[in-house]
Amino acid sequence: MIRMAHYSLANLHRRQRYKLIAGAIVPRPIALVTTLNEDGSCNAAPFSAFNYVCEDPPLIVLGLQVHDDDGDRMGEIKDTTRNILRTAEFVVNLLDEDLLVDMVGCATDFPSGVSETTAMGLGLVPSVEVATPRIERSPFALECRTKQILDVSSHRAVVIGEVVSIYVRDDVVDPQTLRVDLARYRPIGRLFGSLYCKTSSIVSCPTVSYASWRNQRDGLTPPSNTESSIATEEDRRAL
Repeated sequence: MIRMAHYSLANLHRRQRYKLIAGAIVPRPIALVTTLNEDGSCNAAPFSAFNYVCEDPPLIVLGLQVHDDDGDRMGEIKDTTRNILRTAEFVVNLLDEDLLVDMVGCATDFPSGVSETTAMGLGLVPSVEVATPRIERSPFALECRTKQILDVSSHRAVVIGEVVSIYVRDDVVDPQTLRVDLARYRPIGRLFGSLYCKTSSIVSCPTVSYASWRNQRDGLTPPSNTESSIATEEDRRAL
């Protein structure tokens, strides 16, 4: 029997829960979210409490929070949260390897009202369907409007955003098939702490029909098509 330790999360401190959950659910996609401050400047903040949940309607989720470090802003609502509550609009800028260092720089605890995009030298481009600009170098940018906000505690909220349009860098998507080319789009995943992962080594493991699975089980066909293998360049373009 495999030995497993059991932890009741009710008995753990919030930071201990974070360590276990964020360390287990990896890798996670990263959203570099741009929003508009009250003075019209652009705020940018990275979120790995983020994912796609639905395509009809097209929905994503963001986990919002207050400042929970021990600094002067402890308990203060974060700029991204404040801006989304005020404008109900935001842009999710997705990352590739080229944007990793700049994304981490945007996590610096700049004073409220300081534009991370200005500080990091990130060029901005106007959006079409929302007022918030997108980051020019992002390979994908999702223009979003707030669909629903779930207040889950005094210091946490979940925003469900509806994606109203997507910008795509020309070289990463086939305009005819809309297939993403992972040979050109090199997304970065979040692990935990200061650790991230690249997608340079990708495994292909196709799903098979029940009939094929049964034939493989009964030895009627070889099992090679269900075994994982290093993805080829063709696989990288087959999303």
